[in-house]
Amino acid sequence: MKRPVGVVEVGDRIRFDGGTHVVAGLDGPRCRLVAEEGTGVQVLLLTQVLGAQDFAVLDASRPGRSRVPVHGPLDGLDAPVREKALTWERHILEVETGHIGSRRDWPPRPGYDPAVYGLAEREAAKAAELTAAGEQVSVATVRRMRARYREQGVWGLVDGRLKRERSAFGRADPRVVAAIKRALEEQQGQSTGTLSRLRRQVGWLLEDAHGPGVVAVPSVATFNRLVRSVAEQEQLALTAAGQRRRASRPVPVFTPTVATLPGELVMMDSTLLDVMVVCEDGQARRPELTMAVDVATRSITAAVLRPKGTKAVDAAVLLAQTLVPQPMRPDWPEYLSMAASVIPYTRLVSIDARMQGAAARPVIRPSTVVIDQGKVFVSRCFLAAAEHLGITVQPCPPASGHAKGHVERGFGAVGTLFTQYVSGYTGTHLAARGSSVEDEACWTLPQLQDLLDEWIVCGWQERRHERLRHPLMPRLTLTPNEMWAALTGIAGHVPVPLNGADWIELLPSRRCAITDEGIRFEHRTYDGPALNGHRHASTATDGKWEVHHNPYEPWRCWVRLPQGWEQVAWIHQGLVSQPFTDTTWRHIRSVVTRRTDRAGHEEHLARRLDELLRRAHTGHADAKSSSRASTAADGAGVPGRRVGAKRTRRRKADTDMPDSPGGQLPPVDEDTGTTSNTAGAPSSAGAWNIFDAHQEAQQW
Repeated sequence: MKRPVGVVEVGDRIRFDGGTHVVAGLDGPRCRLVAEEGTGVQVLLLTQVLGAQDFAVLDASRPGRSRVPVHGPLDGLDAPVREKALTWERHILEVETGHIGSRRDWPPRPGYDPAVYGLAEREAAKAAELTAAGEQVSVATVRRMRARYREQGVWGLVDGRLKRERSAFGRADPRVVAAIKRALEEQQGQSTGTLSRLRRQVGWLLEDAHGPGVVAVPSVATFNRLVRSVAEQEQLALTAAGQRRRASRPVPVFTPTVATLPGELVMMDSTLLDVMVVCEDGQARRPELTMAVDVATRSITAAVLRPKGTKAVDAAVLLAQTLVPQPMRPDWPEYLSMAASVIPYTRLVSIDARMQGAAARPVIRPSTVVIDQGKVFVSRCFLAAAEHLGITVQPCPPASGHAKGHVERGFGAVGTLFTQYVSGYTGTHLAARGSSVEDEACWTLPQLQDLLDEWIVCGWQERRHERLRHPLMPRLTLTPNEMWAALTGIAGHVPVPLNGADWIELLPSRRCAITDEGIRFEHRTYDGPALNGHRHASTATDGKWEVHHNPYEPWRCWVRLPQGWEQVAWIHQGLVSQPFTDTTWRHIRSVVTRRTDRAGHEEHLARRLDELLRRAHTGHADAKSSSRASTAADGAGVPGRRVGAKRTRRRKADTDMPDSPGGQLPPVDEDTGTTSNTAGAPSSAGAWNIFDAHQEAQQW
C-alpha cells in the first residue's frame, strides 16, 4: 500500500530549506530535524516543513514496516549469531541517533553527536571504530547495514546465509523428489506394495523424463528415507490402510466437539467386544457392545451387550436406559450407590423418586443423539423411538469416525480398562490373540453384562478424565460423576417417566393382518381372545394392524386395537417353553458404608474395581463370595456349555431372560401396566428389570 502524499515518519530523509535532514522525532504539531551536513538540530512546526517549496521525501521508510522491533525469529538462531545481530543494532542506533540503545540521558560519544557531525561522518567514524577493534568494516558496509535495519529491523542484520530455509529433502536431486512424489500420487487407491517396487517405478519415471542413465536413483537406504520425507511433506500415505485413514479425516481446520450441558450431545455406536462369551448353543463368540456416551460429562449413560448382530430394539432400549436410574444390585456394596457419591442425591430424590436406591450413574435426558449410518440406528424402530422420546437424531457422514470420536474413544477405554482383564480376552488384533481363547471363555452374556454394569459404576464414572475440567477450576480434573454433579446445578434435572405403553412403543413394529388364524409373521402365529371382533375388520387402507414385537421375547406380541394395546401369545408356546430356575449370584460380604472423607471413599472404589477385574479375569468369585450358577432346566443338555471356570451340561432354555439393565424389555401386562410372567415364559424369582412400569405409572 502506497503511503499518502505529504506524510512523513520518523527516520525519513527529507529535503528542506536547501539541505538534507533526517526526521528524528514527531511531537504533535512539531517535528525534530537533524541535518546531515552537521549544522545542528531544529525543532519546527510540521506545517512549516511540509509547506516549504523545496520539501521532498528522499528516502522514506518502507511502507507497512512494523513499528515494534521484531526479535522473535532470532530465537531460532545460535547464541553467537543472535548476539552479533544485536551488537550491530546498537552500532546502527548510535550512528543514526548518537545514543546506544535506550540510554537517551547519556551524552553522545565523540564523533557521534548529530548536532556536531553529519551522517556521513558518523558512518565513517563507526567503520573506523570497528576496524580498529579487529573487524574489517568499510563505510559501505555500515551504510548497507543501516539500509537493512530500516527495511527488516534487527532480522535484517543477520547473515543471509544463516537465514536460508533448509529443504525437507536435504541435498536430494529435485528431479528425484518430483519422481517420488508422482509415483506416490499414482499409487493412491492401489494395494500396498513394497518400497523396492516403488524404487523401480521411480527409476522408470526418471528414464522416461530424462533419458536412461541421466538421473541416478539413490541407494536403497537413502531412497527409503527420502520416500518417507516426501510422503510426510506432501501428506501422501504409503499404505492402503493409511490412505483410508487419511481419506476419512475431516478437512482442516479441525473443530473440537463441545457440549456444555448434560444430554446436549450424546454419541451412540456399536462394536464387537474383544472377549469371548459362552452363547446359548455352548459356542464361544464375541459379543457386540452398543454404548451411549454423553459428551459434556463423558458418562457412559447406557451399555447393552448382545450377540453379534445388534437389532434395532437394542438401540431403542439404549435410549430408554439413559432416562431411568440404574438400581443397585443386591450384591453391590453401599459405596457404589448414588447416595454415597458426589452426586446431589438428596436434591435429586426430592425431584425424582426413582433415584431412591439407585447406583452412582447419571440419569441424562439426551437432546441430540449422534449416530452413524448403521442400519440399526437408521431403522424405523430407532427413529420412531427417538421421536417418541423427543430426541433429535443427527446422522454422521459415511466413514467418518471422527464425527463421533467420544464414543469411539470410549470403546478403546473399555478395551484397555475392562475387557483385557476378562477371561477369554482375544486381543485387539489377530497377532495378539492367544492360542486357546475359546477354552478360556467362561462367562455367559448376562454374566458379562453384570460385570460391565458394575465396572461402569466403580471403574468409569469414578475415574478422573483429563478433558473434564470445571470452568472455575481449570487445573482440577474431574470424574464423570463430579462433572454431572457440577452441571446439574446449572442445567437442572427433569425426570422423564415411562409407563408400560411407552416400552411397547419402543419395540419394532410391522403391519400384519388379523385373519381367522390370528396374526402371522416370521413363521409364527399369534392368536388370542382379544382378536375376536377384529378379524378381517381393519379400517386401514392396507387392511392391516400395527403390531409391535420384541425379538428377544418371541412368545408374544402386541397389537394396537381401538381400545389400546393388547398382548397376543404365540399359539405354540406351551409346547416348547418349560419353567426354569433363575440365575443366581449370591455374594456373602458385609455392607461397607461410605466414610466421611473422600480419600477413604476413593480407596473403597479402587479396591472394588481391582476385585471386579480380578473376578472377571479368573472367571469365578473370590474366596469370600459364592460362585454363580448357570441358568439350567431339566431335560436335554447342550454340549460344551461353560459356566464359571468349569464345563457343565445344561438344557437350553427357550426363553432366557437376562437379569440386567442390558437385557430385553421387561414383560408388560397391559391391563395393569406391570411387569408380569406368562405361563410359557416364566420369569426368574430374582429377575431384575430396569424399573417397575406399574409403580412408575402410579408415581407420575
